[in-house]
Amino acid sequence: MSNVLGIISEYNPFHNGHLYHLNESKKRTQSDYTIAIMTGNFTQRGDVSIVDKWSKTKMAIENGIDLVIELPTVYAISSAENFAEGNIKILDSLQIVDYISFGSECNDISVLDDIANVLCEEPEEYRTILSHELSKGVSFPKAREKALMMYLNNVRRFANVLSEPNNILGIEYLKALKRQKSTIQPLTIKRQGAGHNDHTISSSSKFASASAIRNLCLSNKSSLIQNVMPNSSYKILNENIRKGNIVTNISAYDKEIIYTLRKMSTDEIANLPDVTEGLEFALKSAANECNTVIELLSLVDSKRYTKTRIQRILLYAILGITKKDIQISKNIKPYIRILGFNEKGSGLLSEISSRNPKLELVSSVKKFMDKGPNKNLKLMMEKDIWASNVYTLGFEYESKANLDYTEKLITY
Repeated sequence: MSNVLGIISEYNPFHNGHLYHLNESKKRTQSDYTIAIMTGNFTQRGDVSIVDKWSKTKMAIENGIDLVIELPTVYAISSAENFAEGNIKILDSLQIVDYISFGSECNDISVLDDIANVLCEEPEEYRTILSHELSKGVSFPKAREKALMMYLNNVRRFANVLSEPNNILGIEYLKALKRQKSTIQPLTIKRQGAGHNDHTISSSSKFASASAIRNLCLSNKSSLIQNVMPNSSYKILNENIRKGNIVTNISAYDKEIIYTLRKMSTDEIANLPDVTEGLEFALKSAANECNTVIELLSLVDSKRYTKTRIQRILLYAILGITKKDIQISKNIKPYIRILGFNEKGSGLLSEISSRNPKLELVSSVKKFMDKGPNKNLKLMMEKDIWASNVYTLGFEYESKANLDYTEKLITY
């Protein structure tokens, strides 16, 4: 088989920056086949997908991805480390992937790899510096960035690398490759155009951040985004807007989140991933005093906890994900949930089955759940099903449940 390229994606939604990354990655690796591991209806930074995972799958395949595999929800909304581990476990288990390509602001794989080596090995000197920085009461990401700068002792080479979101994920992918002892070769492509948190769209640019696109959808100015998305993606997005089937941000679940936190005991909140150091009391108190996510985030605001971390906790609450679930995800190899493929992707699936006949390939959720698989894998799938059921509550119309059972594979 020719070279196979792996892409880790959210495609929220698929825009021109994603298309550039995909085409440039194919060119550099000379790959003829491309597999995307894609988050479903909720995302790693504690937010929501603007369109459902089947619509995102259509966007991906129509723009050159051959096979789309869903990253299970427990990984998809985890910390960057567990998010990366889940993705790499899946790509490595396929036993056909030669390369993984990811976007970064840094665009220097050696710089990212040097940092990944320190974080993998965690030398005693680094751990001592990190502990000292954490004792100052700053957030873990800030403490880690400062400790790495001091340990590596080369500000010019490493400055600002850990302040950029795609660099951080790239480092986690490299760590995961090392820990899995994977033979997949990594490369990085420089992110084009707007930064991740840039919420504006320039009329002269063909590139915009996914955040800016989602914000324009929220303000009913979707026509302005046509220039920064492939035509096929724009059509799919527009169709979902017309149907009222978009969810622009986590605030769509204000009532569900506040209700859940009010119903939970502080012990139950403490059992949510990422809740430490008495944060459960702050969350419970905030939920009792407000009725929107924005208000809650302002009440729990602290330099110790990032907004992203708090939002992930809110998703854990409404999706019923506990610390035990995260631990299970760390100890297992996930199933391969197929969302869609084209003709070339069909050939990839045959090759995957042939190389690893014991691998759990899921094309029908009903069959997977009915046959009584490994209880931990079944638990993970139950979280995916529930995530879809919660997700559609954000739709303006047709908020149907059980889409994981009724939606068909996307095939071309």
